[in-house]
Amino acid sequence: MSIKMSVVIPFHNESKNITPLITKTDEVLKNMQISYEIISIDDASSDDTYKILKELSNKIKPLRVLHHENNCGQSTSVVTGIRNAKGELIATLDGDGQNNPKDIPDLFKALVESDDPNLKMIAGYRKKRKDTIFKRWGSKFANAVRSRLLKDSTPDTGCGLKLFYRETFLKLPYFDHMHRFLPALVQREGYSVISVEVSHFPRVHGKSHYNNLQRLWVGIIDLMGVMWLIRRSFKPQIIEHKKDDN
Repeated sequence: MSIKMSVVIPFHNESKNITPLITKTDEVLKNMQISYEIISIDDASSDDTYKILKELSNKIKPLRVLHHENNCGQSTSVVTGIRNAKGELIATLDGDGQNNPKDIPDLFKALVESDDPNLKMIAGYRKKRKDTIFKRWGSKFANAVRSRLLKDSTPDTGCGLKLFYRETFLKLPYFDHMHRFLPALVQREGYSVISVEVSHFPRVHGKSHYNNLQRLWVGIIDLMGVMWLIRRSFKPQIIEHKKDDN
């Protein structure tokens, strides 16, 4: 298949998760028999993340390594990867190793074999999350509130595993934490989004960079901003005048 995919993975202090995640991702993409690249973004890590990525890039040829001199956050890291990507399709994975790269082919099939020409994003749905009960409750509450207010029909917008067209993403407004609202932003542009159930692993190494209180506070502010963006959007219906043949 001539289509090219870029898998974008942001990392911040995830040194122990890098090698197994990227190795598994490379194996999965090889078996898909498509053209691909893996773009890793080191977001100014204080551990050996950048060093390990550079060493791994000598062994895994499709791996590209980008580095932020200053810590910019997950959304900016994702944007950096996508803006530098060469593929027309973008898959995103979290760098903590909790997403399963083996789910990428299912998302790919759902997108490219769809009869809906308006479908531009497949969002992963972690129906059976392998997190602490407090994190699961917090996520369930946040998803319920967001879904009610934004009406994005997405049960798990926070899942890092997504597949979409690069061209579609580049039309979206950029702001910090935008990665948590991608389905709603894509729908704001007039496109369709569907969710596909994906597997989820417990975190083996490292620790989460957010707690529930931080997520709640930031989420409320961001949610208000996205609601404002949606209310302000307007898609005109355009009719082009056809000239007479005479």
